[in-house]
Amino acid sequence: MWYAALVRFIRRRLVLGIIFASSLTYCIVSFLKEGNSRNMIYQDIAFERKPFVWRTLQEHNDTNDNIKCRNSVQGKQLLVDDRGYVCQRMDVLKNGCCDLEADFTDRYSCETCSDNNCCVIYEYCVSCCLDPSKRDMLEVVLSKLSTEKNVLFRSLSDDYELCLTKCRTSSHSVLHENSYKDPIHKHCFGDEPTRARTPD
Repeated sequence: MWYAALVRFIRRRLVLGIIFASSLTYCIVSFLKEGNSRNMIYQDIAFERKPFVWRTLQEHNDTNDNIKCRNSVQGKQLLVDDRGYVCQRMDVLKNGCCDLEADFTDRYSCETCSDNNCCVIYEYCVSCCLDPSKRDMLEVVLSKLSTEKNVLFRSLSDDYELCLTKCRTSSHSVLHENSYKDPIHKHCFGDEPTRARTPD
């Protein structure tokens, strides 16, 4: 009887030892394989810039129902589509474009923007930035960005993406990490830095 109990005890320890040894072996083998592939993943990869397209030169046919538009998505009340139209959120069609027949839809609107290309409202900043008359200034901005080796701006493929990004992340409008030079006109797309606003 005591012999049977001893055999059961050894078997349990033996089985557990075998399970532990095989698990340990599997972990070591997996770790070694992962180590070899990890070296391949972290090699320096050359980041090629996408060809940049000026979409304002490729005017959309406004009557074509088959077109799809990208829009700024995040605005609570306003959106701007990639054709430069600003509209209220409720006036966006199923294809993502602003409804041209809506009362408040406006194209290339600089309604809340100042002369230094800084705007109060993000969507108006993007719409104003997309105005074809601003292309020369945007080419200067883009050329400066490409020389800075900025990965964010090298991933842009057209002027709509440039305007979305520039209006959201302009260093010209920031005074310090979390304060703006002008807390009202904080969405900028131009090349000129904004002047710090003096308190009234």
